[in-house]
Amino acid sequence: MGQSRMNVSVLIAATLLTVPAHAAQHLRSPWDGETVKLTAAPYTCPAIVHLSPDLTTSGFYSDSKSSIIDPAKWKAYVASSGPYKELGAQIVDAADSYRTAGSRDAAQCALEKMQAAAKDGVFTGKMSSNQAYYVQGWVIGAIAIAYLKVRDSGLASTEQDQKILSWIVNVVHQTMNYYDTRRQKGTGDAENNHLYWAGVEVSAAGIAANDRKLFDWGMNTYIDGVAQIQPDGSLPLEMRRGQRALHYHLYALAPLVYLAEFGQDNGLNLYAQNNYAIKRLAEVSSQGLIDNSFFTKATGIPQDAPNGPPTAEEISWAKIYNSRFPDPTISKLLAEAPSLSYMYLGGLPPG
Repeated sequence: MGQSRMNVSVLIAATLLTVPAHAAQHLRSPWDGETVKLTAAPYTCPAIVHLSPDLTTSGFYSDSKSSIIDPAKWKAYVASSGPYKELGAQIVDAADSYRTAGSRDAAQCALEKMQAAAKDGVFTGKMSSNQAYYVQGWVIGAIAIAYLKVRDSGLASTEQDQKILSWIVNVVHQTMNYYDTRRQKGTGDAENNHLYWAGVEVSAAGIAANDRKLFDWGMNTYIDGVAQIQPDGSLPLEMRRGQRALHYHLYALAPLVYLAEFGQDNGLNLYAQNNYAIKRLAEVSSQGLIDNSFFTKATGIPQDAPNGPPTAEEISWAKIYNSRFPDPTISKLLAEAPSLSYMYLGGLPPG
């Protein structure tokens, strides 16, 4: 396992040698270079809620494949994780209101909420379970992306910037330690979709803090992920999820697309990795939203099929992907989606 990681790091280092020196000096995000004009568009900022540095929550599946939700466990999970996810949702919504309407009030709201969470040390304490670490990663990843969306507003003071970035980086180091330890033990969540989501969290934080080590850690998770994509586009670890195999292929694809885009913005053509493996995954996963027989046949279990048009969770990644690799099937799914705002990915996709 350690040798694999070393080889991945060498691969990234070799790729970086091809990037002009000036391009490697400052890490970029997909939102950089898009001018947003500040406006007086009103935005009502929800009251600040102070949360504990610790998160006590547990998983909610009842079977060995983690495919059947236990109603009682789900209720407890929603109650315990809900306030933390709501913090992420509020910050993401404010950041998107700044990006779409130029609202000064919205940008200030996002920054003030991030600063308050930083002062409270949210997520810097004890995570009670694997699930707690997942929630930590999803929310901090979303907040890191929200920061990337508002950092060009010119409204953050130096003190705010330092406080927010120090907090985010502190939390992502916890994430890295968690997954690095799990990888050494060979546990499943250190190789499947959870690792890719951690990659988005850590690489977004790396871009925000201009920290190459964090950024490279995130890029490593992408290379690890696409190395698992089979010739037919499937991911073996996600195919084990029984009736939720299609769901988890889409759930793994979303962070991989964002990681590839972060790499592209910084001189790394990760889309080409493993003979453009991500295209195979995108094709089989998006087709599954129309006809999931491939997953039913592969698992021997009827799939939890989407009921109605695709949700943002299922298809928001495609806004980025389709700009790189236009596909009529994906274009149709995007047009049908009522929303593309997905909190775990920081709200609205770039572009």
